[in-house]
Amino acid sequence: MFKNLLKEKNKAGKKTAGAWVQLASPFTAEIFSSAGFDWLMLDMEHAPGNTLTLVSQVHAMKGTDTVPLVRTPWNDFVAIKKILDAGAQGVLIPYVNNKEEAELAVKTCKYPTEGIRGVAGSPRAAGYGMNIGNYLQQANDEIFIMIAVETPEAVKNLDEILEVEGLDGIFIGPMDLASSMGYFGNPSEPKVQAAIKEIEEKVFASDKVLATTTGTWEGAQTLYGRGYDMLMLMADGINLAKMATQKVAQFRENYPEG
Repeated sequence: MFKNLLKEKNKAGKKTAGAWVQLASPFTAEIFSSAGFDWLMLDMEHAPGNTLTLVSQVHAMKGTDTVPLVRTPWNDFVAIKKILDAGAQGVLIPYVNNKEEAELAVKTCKYPTEGIRGVAGSPRAAGYGMNIGNYLQQANDEIFIMIAVETPEAVKNLDEILEVEGLDGIFIGPMDLASSMGYFGNPSEPKVQAAIKEIEEKVFASDKVLATTTGTWEGAQTLYGRGYDMLMLMADGINLAKMATQKVAQFRENYPEG
């Protein structure tokens, strides 16, 4: 049976932990899923991957309980159809600014008559034809759908966005939100923080889950305590780069003549 463990945990009110996978590598997907993250966000917006690298990443997660989610390149019918057919169990759709765009995001992920997703039993998601009935019957209920709020327009329209049936979650993109508000790369700006607080209050009062990203465990504890349901605790490229830089700095400090 196609069951999305993330959606089950969300319905039970459980906190979940995830990570960005942005190197388009099946190896980091395998490492992170084997480590026990609840879900991974395989990035296809800012990362260099394509549908084939996505399939290899989802293959690498097989046999674990980690749920493969994908940040899509856009709120695009064709791209999202391929992502779901490849075996993604949920999507994060960027730059959704109003109710109509949120409704399109949901419809793109659901089969008729609830949506407009093309029906095919041959792709990987349906077991190459070996699991057609189970997948097609369950997909509309089990696919996790989250949209990113990252502009002042989206914040302004959030009440209407939260009314959209079938939308599971809201992701706050702090860097994009800050930049679109005129504070480039500065989410700590008080006006940006006020916008984030407004988003939090409205989502917490709704039936949607709230997600964002954080760079430290202390920050994660604060956000979980505030009411966030899903947090991205690390990223393969960023954390590898930090570790490499630290190790080289330690070496140079101890062996400057090296």
